[in-house]
Amino acid sequence: MTLLCNGFQILTIGRIDMQCFSRTVSSIFITLICLTTFSWRAAAQENGEYIAIRKEGSGNIALVLNKLDARGQGNAGAQRLDTIIRDGLDFTGIFSLISPPLNIKNNSDGEHAVINFGVLDSVAAEVYAGGTLTTKSTTLNLDMEVYDVSGAKLLFKKTYRGKDPRALGYAFCADLVEFLTGKRSIFGSKIVFISTKTGYKEIYECDFDGRGVEQLTSSHSITLTPALSPDGRYLAYTDFISGAPVLSIRNLLDKKTVAVARSGVGIDPGWRSSSEVATTLSFEGDQEIYLIKTNGVISSRLTNSPGIDISPTFSPDGSQMAYVSARNGQPQIFIQDMHSGQARRLTFSGNYNTQPSWSPAENKIAFTMWENGGELNIFVINVDGSGLVKLTGNSGNNESPSWSPDGQMIVFASSRQGQKRLYTMNVTGKNQKQLLSMEGEQMQPFWSLFRK
Repeated sequence: MTLLCNGFQILTIGRIDMQCFSRTVSSIFITLICLTTFSWRAAAQENGEYIAIRKEGSGNIALVLNKLDARGQGNAGAQRLDTIIRDGLDFTGIFSLISPPLNIKNNSDGEHAVINFGVLDSVAAEVYAGGTLTTKSTTLNLDMEVYDVSGAKLLFKKTYRGKDPRALGYAFCADLVEFLTGKRSIFGSKIVFISTKTGYKEIYECDFDGRGVEQLTSSHSITLTPALSPDGRYLAYTDFISGAPVLSIRNLLDKKTVAVARSGVGIDPGWRSSSEVATTLSFEGDQEIYLIKTNGVISSRLTNSPGIDISPTFSPDGSQMAYVSARNGQPQIFIQDMHSGQARRLTFSGNYNTQPSWSPAENKIAFTMWENGGELNIFVINVDGSGLVKLTGNSGNNESPSWSPDGQMIVFASSRQGQKRLYTMNVTGKNQKQLLSMEGEQMQPFWSLFRK
């Protein structure tokens, strides 16, 4: 099915701008020197009962985050770092942050104070975290301690040293989340997306929390469907500079870009590994999915069926590929075994299912469904076809889901405020909030697996 969008005949059942089809179809973490006074990884091994404290389906972790004690050059730095840590932990959506109760310590001497676990227990806290910020010239030392409240037991203790308060705070947040859940966190990850800020559709990048926005392309044309390789080195995207959609692969280290120079279209990439990206090409007639090496050379053809195949996304081990196919008429999501080549249909609810995104942590796939009422919404389904869950609704058009590297959050585009903006939510659909605010529209987000 070929549809007209922005004056070009392109396929729009993949991660191509869904608003169009509905009409017609800087590093977070700078270099740090971490000085470990007590290995939290060793503590994790000794106190294994604290790993994965947040079980699947359970409530949030009740955390008391105490205000930092300040030493050195005043309280302003400690207050700023308090806010950074609190905002970072709140962003994850896995904590219930409890205000520190009075008399949380038995005296005002921070160096020798004893934590009052009885008071913490009375406010139903499960975990307590607190520490000290020491400022020496331009260097910051952040000493943090984390305790299990019920057992009055030290979980881990660590010192972070550097010059950037945000990097220090998020380094602690990353350690805390990984220790308590057993999974690497979102801290340090990047999101790429399309924005019309300049009047053109260009690719931008931001930190996981919407900060540090940077423009990556200046094509003065149309660029679409950006996707970062798992190692964060390559950016694949659809480029219209030549007037036709062409797959481009940019090395973000040396800034060199190669184009897959084949006749017809080259659109909607999805990385299988850091050395191979799948995309839809039409140079052999039908629009089929091919594997492409990072130098632009075709490695192999993956699909061979009547109708359009598009929007490849892979299981974490690369052994299976989910994609959209119109082989039965309307677009539906299929799963193909990469070894046997056998494909099966995954989605049967709804007549128009597109934009699949395979969770990097679980056997779940998020996708966009065009519902009977004309609204686009995001659903999640297990890879065996069970457990279909609707995550968005009654909030404009919601599309282009992409998983966080820990599989606990999803970034997506929504028109709930009129123009398209980027939002994040937890895997359950809760805690939906706008990611960033900038001029123009933002769409087609892709959350990188790579963490700096």
